[in-house]
This record gives sequence, C-alpha cells and structure tokens, in this order.
Amino acid sequence: MQLVLAPSNLGLSPLHDGHVPGTWRAPEALMDAGLGKAVNYRHLHSLPRPDYRPEAQKGTRIRNGHAIRAYDLILGETVGTICKSGELALVIGGDCSLLLGGLVGARQIGPVSLVHIDGHSDFRHPGNYDPEVLSGAAGMDLALTTGRGELLLTVWPGVSGPLVSDENVIQIGERESHDPDFAWPDIAGTAIEQVDIFEAQKIGPSVLSQRIHNVLLRAPEQSFWIHFDVDVMDQAIMPAVDCPGSPGLSPQYLIQILSPLVSSTRCLGMTLTIYDPDRDPTGRGGTTIIDILRALPFR
Repeated sequence: MQLVLAPSNLGLSPLHDGHVPGTWRAPEALMDAGLGKAVNYRHLHSLPRPDYRPEAQKGTRIRNGHAIRAYDLILGETVGTICKSGELALVIGGDCSLLLGGLVGARQIGPVSLVHIDGHSDFRHPGNYDPEVLSGAAGMDLALTTGRGELLLTVWPGVSGPLVSDENVIQIGERESHDPDFAWPDIAGTAIEQVDIFEAQKIGPSVLSQRIHNVLLRAPEQSFWIHFDVDVMDQAIMPAVDCPGSPGLSPQYLIQILSPLVSSTRCLGMTLTIYDPDRDPTGRGGTTIIDILRALPFR
C-alpha cells in the first residue's frame, strides 16, 4: 500500500468572511498523531497545498473550480502510477473533491465501480440547484463523478464518459433523505444503489456488506474505489467535520464493512476526507480515524 497526502480544501466554502477551511491540515495532523505507523505503507507521496480562494473564478461557478481540476489531475497522475504498480493507494485529504482525482487515476486501469460512504449523497448538480450560485464542489462530488455538472469537472483526459456509471455506484450513509427539504431527491430516480443511514443501522454491517458485494458483482471484471467521508460517523464520535450530524455509523461498523473491501485485489484505493483539525482541539477525532485505519487489513 502507498500513502498519498493531499492537503486540499479547495472544494469547501468559507463559513464566514476570512475563514479558510481547515481540512488542508488533516494529512499533517494525522501523520503527527501516528498515521504512518498505523497503516504500514510502503511509499509516501506528499502533494503540495493548493492556494484556496473564496471568490468566484472566471468561467466557472464552482468555487476554486480551475484549481480543483489542476490539483485533481496531479493527484490522478500519482494515483494512476500507484494503481499501475499493483498496489493500493490510500489518499488522505483534504475535502471530498479529491474523489475526482482518485478516480481519474483509477481510470488509468480501466472502468471502475465506486463505494461512496458519506453522511451526504453529495449529488448537487444543475438539475437540482441554481447553477448561477457560487457553490463548493464538496457537495457535488458524487454528481460530478457520474457525469453531472460543469464540463470543467466532468470531462477528463483519457476517460470516455463519466468517471463512474450510475449502476456501478453504491452510496451509503445519507442522513437527510427523510427531511422534507432534502437537497437532492432526484438521486432516487437514478440507478445508483442507495442505503441511507437509517437503513444501514437497521440491516447491520453483515447485510450491508452483501449489498455492497452485489453492486460490485454488476461488473465483476472491474476494479473499484472507496470514498470514505468521515462525517458518516455520528457527531458524538466525529464532530471535527464541516457538517456534523446524527445519526451516524460507529467506528466498529465501518471497520466491518471496509475490511473485506480494502483486502480485495479488486480494490484500487480509497480517499479519506473532510476531517478538520481546527474543529478537533483535543485530537480525539484524529485518534478515532487512526484507530479505524489501523484495524483495516490493507492489501
């Protein structure tokens, strides 16, 4: 396994004037807390911190859109090289726009499936919001990976069509799907498999693992990528994210569903995102993440 540190916060919106989202600090903070010893990596790649700018950019209504594309192309080259070597890439972010770069790299091997574990479906696209409003890509990553949104972040060199096809995606953990003002209800009309947080808690990790397996069997010849946004955990366990909430999955539950995935020879890698050390003054959230990663049998 090779470890990639990607200190990007480009996909997030500032909470107030002058605010710079702290997810860029996550890779360094987790390494300082013992990440390196926990995951037994063979090689370390450290990408530079990109320049975050809150204002609109010419030619896009996605905040930092051009910078996100440039950064994800760099990440994609790094991930692609790792995948071609036959090793697994563990990308530590940063915000969840890094999923795009992970998949750009994974697609150098061929078509892939996606296991998207996130407390939000991140399915914002021009069909369900006003595209003239300046928005962050972190709420769009699943829509963008399935080809919905600005061409800037949906069309990639060497990739025909979307990064992932709807029928090869399972989204796990959405906690707002029962709300009357749910932001992206149109996801229900797609072929994306959905297991919201309430269903995940009801069926338990063993049944959920089988659901994941069934989706991956739709294209058994394909490799797959995992996206793990730590806000899928309950805010009582993981408050150090930009949008904490309840209910959520426990670390033990996550270990149970992630273990068979990261040990599979079909798994190309995983993005771990949205941890914000600025919101974790005691370091408890970082320790929780490291404990989860330590328990996983990365191939």
